[in-house]
Amino acid sequence: MKISLTLLALLTMATSVQAFAAGETLRVGADLTYPPFQYRDQNGVPTGFEIDITNAVCQAVQVKCEYVVSSFDAEIPSLMAKKVDFISPLGATAKRRKAIDFSDFIYHIPTKLVARKGSNLTPDPASLQGKHIAVQQGSIQEMYANKYWAPKGVDVVMYPDQDVIYQDLAAGRLDGALSPGVAVTYGFLTKPEGKDFALTGPEVRDDLLFSIGSAYGVRKGDEKTQKLLNAGLAKIMADGTWEKVKQRYFGGLEMKVTRTEPANAAQ
Repeated sequence: MKISLTLLALLTMATSVQAFAAGETLRVGADLTYPPFQYRDQNGVPTGFEIDITNAVCQAVQVKCEYVVSSFDAEIPSLMAKKVDFISPLGATAKRRKAIDFSDFIYHIPTKLVARKGSNLTPDPASLQGKHIAVQQGSIQEMYANKYWAPKGVDVVMYPDQDVIYQDLAAGRLDGALSPGVAVTYGFLTKPEGKDFALTGPEVRDDLLFSIGSAYGVRKGDEKTQKLLNAGLAKIMADGTWEKVKQRYFGGLEMKVTRTEPANAAQ
């Protein structure tokens, strides 16, 4: 009897997802200036780790996903204004959970300081006092730097996207940047313009500002979209698709969130 009830529950879930999915096109908020997570390929087509994962999630639940491009700091306002149906993965922080809901976790990336080799800079205010340190607008790195570094004499410089940060680092207009470590490694350090730079110091963490993982953002109370995304995520995690995409971009790097509570849970 228990097995039959479990099967019935699974079938009911599958049916509800299919009913939602039939003929649906979901608009996805994306910032395509963040390789290797989100960027345009040589033909202008959205690609990258997060894009490939999102395409796989959408395919798993039989919906079409259409990307609506904006700057990162405009994504949450666009979601709340119903210009998009969900937004690409971002840290499920306590501050953001006050405004929006989240899917289950997708991955974790440590926040790191990138600086010129030999600069001896480390991610602490004493080391960075008087230095020009870049952050992306609307990011958790911006919140951290403005809270802990700016009041202690660090010049926190906000940028609309990571590409411009990389350009100004290479041009010598910045002393460093606080960014997701993997994005910097694969979007800058592996390129010729990043050869004189390196990640320095320990991972920057703050349990109040940061999240243990990134997740899709959905509007408050939009359980329909939230459940659909969670169902798609569960499928691609179970069938190995998530791991294949991760391997293609990051090899053996461990990026899974090991805690099991959903991104909306209190931390």
